Amino acid sequence: MAGLLTGLLDLLYPPRCVFCRSLTEKGGLPVCPRCRDTLPRPAPGSVARGRFFTAACAPFWYEGDVRESLHRYKFGGAGFYAPAYGALLAERAASELAGEFDLITWVPLSRKRLRERGYDQARLLAEAMAAALGQEAVPTLEKCRDTPRQSQAGGREQRMRNVAGAYRASHPDAVRGRRVLLVDDILTTGATLEACAGVLRRAGAEHVVCAALARVRD
Repeated sequence: MAGLLTGLLDLLYPPRCVFCRSLTEKGGLPVCPRCRDTLPRPAPGSVARGRFFTAACAPFWYEGDVRESLHRYKFGGAGFYAPAYGALLAERAASELAGEFDLITWVPLSRKRLRERGYDQARLLAEAMAAALGQEAVPTLEKCRDTPRQSQAGGREQRMRNVAGAYRASHPDAVRGRRVLLVDDILTTGATLEACAGVLRRAGAEHVVCAALARVRD
């Protein structure tokens, strides 16, 4: 019965690539062969570094079909993209950040933004990534005040001011002495990751590394 239902759903809603939306093979990762080969990717070993995090990696550059896909994911209700994103992010983290983390967490939304969107895109991404790695994503942070979207905040200094004091450790005991992997959807200037990593370090994390699905070119 389950197989029949799956076949019917595939007939009615054939699987499509999460990036270009072309039809993909049934039962596989919903990313088409063309996108696997041609999407813009940072070179191996290309990581960002910050004051409170030691490295931040991403499997893609934030442009073209990747950018459009993430817009659908964040603002168009396409939360079901998370498993595909998570598998791709897990591959990148396994190669760039191997041995650097023993706890996975995420940059949380404010309660207001969560009510508006209906889901926390970074949480879904972290949970999917953790599942692909055979681990569990753990809540460690809370956004204690709503802020304007970072995309509307201008340069790095303005973005840093925008998120200053916006996050706090919700479960400090969970991070004390741990090597934390902090997950977000997009790495732009690094201001949000820096703010959250600082909170985690002050809560006792040994060190913090970060991963995002896409990164803006320097």
